Amino acid sequence: MIGGFLGAGKTTLIARLAKQLQSEGKHVCIVTNDQAAGLVDTQLLKSQGLEVNEVAGSCFCCNFDGLTDAMEEFENRQRPDVVLAEPVGSCTDLIATIAVPMMERLGGKFVHRPYAVVLKPNHGKKILSGVGGGFSEKAEYIFRKQLEESEIILLNRIDELSDEDVQALKEQLNEQYPGRKVIPLSAKTGENLDVLYQAFQGDAAPRESMMEVDYDVYADGEAELGWLNATVNFRSEDSFALDDLSVGLVDELRQRLLALGAEPGHLKVLCSDNEADDQPVSVANLIDSDSQTVLSIASETNSRSANAIINARVRLAPESLTEEVQQVVQSVAARLNAETETTQLDSFRPGRPEPTYRSV
Repeated sequence: MIGGFLGAGKTTLIARLAKQLQSEGKHVCIVTNDQAAGLVDTQLLKSQGLEVNEVAGSCFCCNFDGLTDAMEEFENRQRPDVVLAEPVGSCTDLIATIAVPMMERLGGKFVHRPYAVVLKPNHGKKILSGVGGGFSEKAEYIFRKQLEESEIILLNRIDELSDEDVQALKEQLNEQYPGRKVIPLSAKTGENLDVLYQAFQGDAAPRESMMEVDYDVYADGEAELGWLNATVNFRSEDSFALDDLSVGLVDELRQRLLALGAEPGHLKVLCSDNEADDQPVSVANLIDSDSQTVLSIASETNSRSANAIINARVRLAPESLTEEVQQVVQSVAARLNAETETTQLDSFRPGRPEPTYRSV
């Protein structure tokens, strides 16, 4: 498992790691996870030719059987050498609820590698320094618990950080979470991916005791975020750029969230060309209120018909988030002279985590 907070860069890292493993002749499968169906990350990984199963509707810990079923389904087709699992970005306590129960029940089939957590630097700098990351103390509690249960902390996005920032974060991590291996890397460029790869060659360390978690605080922290997954079809008599659609949706919503003072945990849009057989994709994302919209994958494609998958995790009431997203969709559609059809829209606050199993 590779965990980490919303927007930390887990999916990009998993894709890079999967391709490196494939280059060595290994059969690699990926399990993604979300509180609802319609996950950008699943479609993004599939668009890169990777084999993916999605566990939707609840986190791994609350749907243990869903995770093991997804892994068994891979085996029914072709037994994987490696399964990479990406838990929901607002989840923690995964050693006690997933890793240990899986070894107890399926230890003869699977070996669990060291648990790695990806650190999101922008929120990390604020939270580790005590300034606050734009969320409440209860949401920050989840962020810190993710780091606490890790064996490896992956300091991501070093391509965007100064040497001084990297050093300061390493010192804070070593002071506040001693004993963890800290690996600075860039999921985007692949820098230091080889160091992580070597770290994954060892087995997970035995846990003499499980991390203590206050599930009341954990539940309140998750419920602070409005969660939205939507799928919208755009169709126009005029050709439009797929990249303009994905960037336009994210950037216009970014401006609205700034005006509302609503901190985004993550905002990601994937647009695919409905007219092309190979369905090239465009992906734009936003990781926090201090950042700009990023076109992370450019399609450089024009189309008259496109499908947009929108995932938003924001400190905002779900009803308000829905309204903002719907207004942005119509605004962008008007600019592109397009008609829209929303085929899926789920908006909610995550419910209280109720793990299937929990080792003590």
